[in-house]
Amino acid sequence: MRYLVVKKKSLMLAAAALAVLAAVAALTVQSNAAAVYLGVNPRKVPIYRVDTTEKKVAISFDAAWGADRTQSLLDTIKEYDVSATFFLVGFWARKYPEYVQKINDAGLEIGTHSNTHPHMPRLSEAQMELELKESCASIEAVTKKKTELFRAPFGDYSDKMLNVCGRLGLKTIQWDVDSLDWKDLSSQTMTERVLSRVKPGSVILFHNDGKFTPDALPAILLGLKNKGFTVTSVGDLLLKGEYTIDHAGEMKAK
Repeated sequence: MRYLVVKKKSLMLAAAALAVLAAVAALTVQSNAAAVYLGVNPRKVPIYRVDTTEKKVAISFDAAWGADRTQSLLDTIKEYDVSATFFLVGFWARKYPEYVQKINDAGLEIGTHSNTHPHMPRLSEAQMELELKESCASIEAVTKKKTELFRAPFGDYSDKMLNVCGRLGLKTIQWDVDSLDWKDLSSQTMTERVLSRVKPGSVILFHNDGKFTPDALPAILLGLKNKGFTVTSVGDLLLKGEYTIDHAGEMKAK
């Protein structure tokens, strides 16, 4: 009988503990939902776009898997007299140092896109640091300039990753307009997609090896110009001085 009483008491205590855990979980979910609703982000967020009244946008290219179309992109950027940012994976920079030099000589901005293109949040902090430091070293060996921007492979990030980037002096950049050039969209479809979504402060994502990106880029740059936009690099678009990043990743002046 005593065994049954003790067992019943243990079950009651376990049930009470589960109820407390459930209540805490519910409050956490509610608080996170409320934070998003109120525009207070419960976690860290990279920069997706910039809050500005200027008709100014940034174009960016991730480089990881090839270089065959890179010269065409550089020629178009020069022809239309705009700037841009290239985010380079470390192994790409080491394989194509001549293109790192060409990008740098063209006066274009270069950021890191990691060293081996992993899912960064799956790594330990030490592994993250190694990815970033090795990729920056490969880029800086050619450019002789400090690398200040980082774009995470797959756009995959975590608080831990953003903390590591912060310690290394790197701003993490996402995008708010995806050209989807990696899906091999036609140049017309890509052009219509970008021009219909862009707004002041946008960061546009392309890839240097997108099949139809060289065909679409002239029409996109002309369309942006006709809409009154200035096309620049990510670094030039970013706000100077103190800023905040809201729950949607918008960089705002304090």
